[in-house]
Amino acid sequence: MTFPEATVADTIDTDGAETTPPKALPNPHELATQLIAKLCHDFISPTGAIVSGLDLLEDPSAQDMKEDAINLIKASSKKLVSIVYFARVAFGAATTAEDFSVKQLRKILDDMFSTMRATLDLNIDDEIVLEKPVARALVNLVYIAGGALPLGGTATIDMAKDGDAITFTALSTGKKARLKPEAVEGLSGDPLGDGLSGQWIQPFWLHSVVTEAGGTLTFTAEEDRLEIVVKM
Repeated sequence: MTFPEATVADTIDTDGAETTPPKALPNPHELATQLIAKLCHDFISPTGAIVSGLDLLEDPSAQDMKEDAINLIKASSKKLVSIVYFARVAFGAATTAEDFSVKQLRKILDDMFSTMRATLDLNIDDEIVLEKPVARALVNLVYIAGGALPLGGTATIDMAKDGDAITFTALSTGKKARLKPEAVEGLSGDPLGDGLSGQWIQPFWLHSVVTEAGGTLTFTAEEDRLEIVVKM
């Protein structure tokens, strides 16, 4: 994957007054660092919970909590595995398959949404097979649509085909449905401003995946409603 060259304007304007240069987009190494940081952040919670559960099992004074510890380990292990499967498609090469059926992707996304407050309504036929770049765009799009519903709601995903062109429409509806400023920058393909990189990197990654494939990404936000449209 290639990324747009970052350019910095001259720091002196024609009147000789200093101006602030725009912040540069990350180079591939910086982008990889941001992605790895996000993955570490996603992994640390379930991993830490598993360790805590194991510590409880080994603590002689906490034997009355053995069942709770086992349930914690089971739930956290399931969450960790779901994150790994999601990351392989969303960020990794996923070299075991060049194409993905919607049925495969639905299982991955359902597992991810089981840890969210939002509900997923994926209105796409399970028998449809998507090429890797399209599948990667879809899983990132769906995850962002669910993440935009911190208080719950429904992320509805539709797909339309016109010849070789595919359009995904993600509609997030629910109380306080929103994109954080960092996510807006990412979806717009802009460099990160003063916000948190963890909120920026995945939207920017989606924008990069779509534009690399020659597609377009647009979004509109209203009160309790967010729509993201990806055309590839």
